[in-house]
Amino acid sequence: MAEGFAKELGKGILETYSAGVNPAGYVHPKAIAAMKEEGIDISGQKSKAIDPSLLTKMDLVITLCGNAEQTCPVTPPQIKRMHWPIEDPVSASGTGEEEMKKFRKARDEIKGRIENLIRELSNGRA
Repeated sequence: MAEGFAKELGKGILETYSAGVNPAGYVHPKAIAAMKEEGIDISGQKSKAIDPSLLTKMDLVITLCGNAEQTCPVTPPQIKRMHWPIEDPVSASGTGEEEMKKFRKARDEIKGRIENLIRELSNGRA
């Protein structure tokens, strides 16, 4: 979801790459549905592993969810690193609608943080 928002909202501002430490190889169908509600199609995205050589070329690395901050590979000191502790909705349980509420909550938190990041970058503060 973060990749989808960053690519859509950050056009011309952000060059976005997304990866994880334990990639599933696919994007969760409920994440696709939650983003579709926002008018963003992420069905063509894939969950992928971190590329260490690409990681060293980043200006900013943002980790999301639970233990990602601790398990993300070490980044060189010149790379700014942020952590957004957003609850991972993939572990949600309950009815289909209860699960969708968790995906929407994570989606909305991610969107807000990306909008703030874009504002900060545009104002030269990030």
